[in-house]
Amino acid sequence: MKTSIIFTGTGPILIMTSYESLTNPDFVEKLAAKGIKKFIASDLPVGIVKKRYGKHFDIVVNDLHQEDDLRVLDYNGHSIFLNFSFAEMGKPVYYEP
Repeated sequence: MKTSIIFTGTGPILIMTSYESLTNPDFVEKLAAKGIKKFIASDLPVGIVKKRYGKHFDIVVNDLHQEDDLRVLDYNGHSIFLNFSFAEMGKPVYYEP
């Protein structure tokens, strides 16, 4: 499982996924189905996300399937930016079709 911020045209979302890669074609297809076709993504340490989201994190993790799954943990860009610093984010991944 990984946790990542996805920067979209309408703002950032915080996701949890069982996909290994944020450019996996199936992952990209799931985002496209949600209307996200172009994005910048950055991984976050799972432990930090768990600490900051507490019980909500646990609820979402229990709903995450072992393989090929994607869950949105937070879609409030303001909240996401308050919760994480750029220093905590991994190297950005740029994707466009």
